[in-house]
Amino acid sequence: MEPIITLENVSFSYKINEKTTVPVLKNISFSIFPGEYVAIIGHNGSGKSTLSKHLNGILMPDNGDVWVHDLNTKDAKKKREIRKSVGTVFQHPDNQIVATIVEEDIAFGLENIGVPREEMKKRVDEALNVVKMSQFRHRPPHHLSGGQKQRVAIAGVLAMQPDCIVFDEATSMLDSFGRKEVLQVMRKMNNMGMTIITVTHHMSEAAEADRIIVVEGGQIVMDGPPREIFKHKQKLEDLQLEVPSVSQMAEGIHSQFSDFSSELIQEDEFIDEVDKFAKVGVI
Repeated sequence: MEPIITLENVSFSYKINEKTTVPVLKNISFSIFPGEYVAIIGHNGSGKSTLSKHLNGILMPDNGDVWVHDLNTKDAKKKREIRKSVGTVFQHPDNQIVATIVEEDIAFGLENIGVPREEMKKRVDEALNVVKMSQFRHRPPHHLSGGQKQRVAIAGVLAMQPDCIVFDEATSMLDSFGRKEVLQVMRKMNNMGMTIITVTHHMSEAAEADRIIVVEGGQIVMDGPPREIFKHKQKLEDLQLEVPSVSQMAEGIHSQFSDFSSELIQEDEFIDEVDKFAKVGVI
């Protein structure tokens, strides 16, 4: 299977002035494959957000290459094609919403690339349905909650029919309810075959992914399935990261009831385990 995105020895520095640069990424290499659900995590300043901006050419590496299919992000003539393959949902939905009516906002990008009106209507309908916002199609976006606005922003990217969507801290400004709404949409899109990359500092969100990439000091220090990554509690603590709260609770119960699994990382499986023990009167 050919990857959608490939990074080869990518390094990047921010230029402060003519004489000063701050290195952020250092010789990073990895690939993202079709259908993956990948979480990129790291503490503030680790380089994870800068890394995400390289995935569709928002930023270009100083050294190394980023490939989207067979297109190099350094090729300015291929920018539009690259961003049709890899879309991005940002931290602040208000920065991505440009129209005064929800359905017009979702159609905005399609109009810019000349999608025929009938096809445009079909894509808008489908995108609204996926994010469960069809009933709000005629509403002004500024009347929506934060989670609803973010779902509109997702629909706008989804209507472009990319191969992959990058969520760059897309839930960080939302309350727990709004975050849950967006996570449900992300999982639904992944189940439909969409490749999902989420950059996050929420460990419960990372636990929803199928693969976690841990960034520290602009380098990849861990890469693997969530259940394997979260086994390394001390290493994560050394990186100023924590295991999900569900894992912490499971460990606490396991210390009192040894048959209770200590390797739970998701809320649903924790609830199932509690129910199982409650039925036999142990808890």
